[in-house]
Amino acid sequence: MRASGTFTVPEFTPVSVPEGDIKTALDVGVATMRKEFQGEIAGRSATLFTAAFDHAAGIGTYIAMESFEGRLHDAEGTFNFAHSATTLGVGREGDYFVIVPGSGTAGLAGITGAGGIVIDEDGTHHIHLDYTLPS
Repeated sequence: MRASGTFTVPEFTPVSVPEGDIKTALDVGVATMRKEFQGEIAGRSATLFTAAFDHAAGIGTYIAMESFEGRLHDAEGTFNFAHSATTLGVGREGDYFVIVPGSGTAGLAGITGAGGIVIDEDGTHHIHLDYTLPS
């Protein structure tokens, strides 16, 4: 099945990390995020976000692990999903998105699948999940 929706990020909190002994041209940062989802995907998530990113140039890569609680169509529960992407100033490439096997609970127990995120020019964030649940 495919479920889609939009999400907002009402909370983005940088987290301090110890400085490593390897320096690259882009520093690595870590943050926690809280997201709220609307549509066929409805609920909230807590996200651990890691990125090496140059904000001025819009170049970098992020990796995120999310814990979702809510509803996909008529099924409710929790699960984890991971995603990453690279930007080279405009658009995204190298997208990766997977539902973590074995992470589902309640009505979402046994969920598997993949998905994607698209960000409109106006900043609207869209998400879709192509998923299966056990019969």
